[in-house]
Amino acid sequence: MADIARLTEVIEPEAKALGFELVRVKMFDSGPEGDGERTLQVMAEDPATGQLVVDQCMALSRRISDAIDAIEDGGEELVQGTYQLEVSSPGIDRPLTRPKDFANWAGHDVNISLNEPVSDHRKLRGELLGVEDGQVQVEDRKHGRIAVPLEQIRTAKLVLTDKLIAATKPLDMSGAEQIEEFTEEEKVQD
Repeated sequence: MADIARLTEVIEPEAKALGFELVRVKMFDSGPEGDGERTLQVMAEDPATGQLVVDQCMALSRRISDAIDAIEDGGEELVQGTYQLEVSSPGIDRPLTRPKDFANWAGHDVNISLNEPVSDHRKLRGELLGVEDGQVQVEDRKHGRIAVPLEQIRTAKLVLTDKLIAATKPLDMSGAEQIEEFTEEEKVQD
């Protein structure tokens, strides 16, 4: 399908050149099963805000497209077949992918899926306590405190709570004043 490690090698310098930090690179099927539609999803953030606004997403998307095209024009196929490139901000209920994510978001609720069971559990939900010696510490709601090796985590995502919303920097709303709103009557006339 696609070598995510190789794609990350190509994408990360493009994000850094714009002053962004790469959060995740993921390839997934985006259409109904078997139709061959795939999406290359790139999540990045501006370290100053923890988000990307639309203009930043567009700039990063162009850089990534140009970098992939240049490599593929040189004969290396990074992604077989057709795909859509999706560049986005990680959002409030963001995925946790880096050790610093687990440290920065300690004190918030998290859902974690594991590659292999740890203490007979494949899924954890509870308060993220942080990272100690390469182990993510979680106070699981059902099973108490559990330490999970970082490499055992398949996916981890913050849970949207009032506490998380309060802790998140306000979204940049620049450009929002340019959004036009229409009444139902005006929509029908178009």
